[in-house]
Amino acid sequence: MNSTPPIPDHLPPAQSLKPDPGPQGTGGIPAARAVRALVGAFAALAAMAGASACNRKAEGGGTFDTVKITRGDLSQHVTASGALGAVKSVDVGSQVSGKISAIYVDFNSPVKKGDPVAEIDSATYSAAVRQAEGELASARASATLNQQNLARKKNLLPQRAATQADLEQAVAELAQAEATVIIREAALQRATVDLSYCKITAPVDGIVIARKVDIGQTLAATMTTPVLFTIAQDITKMNIIATVNEADIGQIRDSQTVEFNVDAFPEEVFKGLVRQVRKSPTTTNNVVTYETVIAVDNPEMKLFPGMTADVSILVAERKNVLKIPNTALRFTPPEGTKYEPAPPAKLERNQRLAYTVVTGKDMTLKPLILRTGITDSVDSELLDGAEESAAMVTSFTSNQKPGGFGGPPR
Repeated sequence: MNSTPPIPDHLPPAQSLKPDPGPQGTGGIPAARAVRALVGAFAALAAMAGASACNRKAEGGGTFDTVKITRGDLSQHVTASGALGAVKSVDVGSQVSGKISAIYVDFNSPVKKGDPVAEIDSATYSAAVRQAEGELASARASATLNQQNLARKKNLLPQRAATQADLEQAVAELAQAEATVIIREAALQRATVDLSYCKITAPVDGIVIARKVDIGQTLAATMTTPVLFTIAQDITKMNIIATVNEADIGQIRDSQTVEFNVDAFPEEVFKGLVRQVRKSPTTTNNVVTYETVIAVDNPEMKLFPGMTADVSILVAERKNVLKIPNTALRFTPPEGTKYEPAPPAKLERNQRLAYTVVTGKDMTLKPLILRTGITDSVDSELLDGAEESAAMVTSFTSNQKPGGFGGPPR
């Protein structure tokens, strides 16, 4: 018969009753549970770091850079480019064909109206004149003979020695002879004019700015008039033909002041006036421009035809007005910025948005709705919305250093 063993008087120590823990982890936790705990801890830290990175610009702190509104003069310009040219230039051509036998001028030669500039070999045209003169003399002799014949027929008609038909024929022959005289006179006149064209003269006073022929060159004036020289009538007064974009052309008016530079004298500023805005458009690669004629005085003749001019046209000017920096109008606040009050959701067409710092509150801006006028590349005219000396935010400088647990700043 089985019996229950007696219970010992003393139990083993308490720790001896724990199950075998196996390989030990931190603080006695099993290894698998320890790994899970570490992974959870790292995940929590990563989440905190990510949240910190998203708000870095707000929580990391920084400085708003400001510039005060000032008072002063302001001017607005439209820029363009164009080529200098003479106010009036004339191409000198030839109306007859032939070989160039003489040239009397060269580049930069001053000329007066009527001065000879070149000559074409005239031998052929002189012969044509002599031939026309001979044909005219023959026609006149024939007309004289027919006139005498008509007089004789008239005298013979009463004596019945000539008929009425003979008389009428004599009248017709005389008329034909007289017509031939007229034709021969015209031929002589044409030949004489052609001969005069062999001597080419300057049509205007000016300076020769181009010579396109040499002695011995043969000209053919059968279809188009060949150009021999170009004469600028007066280069002490010149024009710039500037191309202005269609977005700016509405601001251009006659008599507006112009300043320009040329590469030949980069440090010198030349002046001119708008003389004409041409309404005919020019389209190049879908860009529409309009020609603007600018009158320029060139008393020292430093400027040459064909030089490229970089033009600045004064289209508006204000004296002693409030000026706000354009950087303040372009400023966009960083993430995390607070506003008092909130900026408007939408602006009117003539409104601009700028910001001032709310005193005593970190990362808090006050939006201002402004109205602006003319502008240059640096400042804009302030019409309404802020007072003189107001500090307008132009940029933000973060105090957060790159790097860190959460990665580089976004």
